[in-house]
Amino acid sequence: MSSDNIRIIDLPKIIDDRGNLSFFEGENQIPFQIKRCYWIYDVPGGETRGGHAYYNNKELIIALSGSFDVVVDNGIEKKTYSLNRSYYGLYIPNGLWRHLENFSTNSLALIVASEEYNESDYIRNYEQYIELKK
Repeated sequence: MSSDNIRIIDLPKIIDDRGNLSFFEGENQIPFQIKRCYWIYDVPGGETRGGHAYYNNKELIIALSGSFDVVVDNGIEKKTYSLNRSYYGLYIPNGLWRHLENFSTNSLALIVASEEYNESDYIRNYEQYIELKK
């Protein structure tokens, strides 16, 4: 899966006795221009989120609070990334199937996206995704 350019991006972290601070400043840390941000929270135990791929959209996923796993599938192999630090972001390029699972209580997932919401950019059927990858 290394050829798919999935990677953990280590975001800046300013350590302070009063509390730490992390940030990103667009393309200084993220390999795309940000066009959309959204967050996922209050996920009931045992639920998953995602379960799709994108034609064009690229994402950076950050666990702002708590923890969860991101399962990325390139059509041949699957790899699980456990996110539990707010200064790490998982970069997922377009064309990869993903879903989020194993949410801890009160977890908060921030997703930063390269594209505005566009339903036609989604591949929501896994069998169709596999066919497209051939």
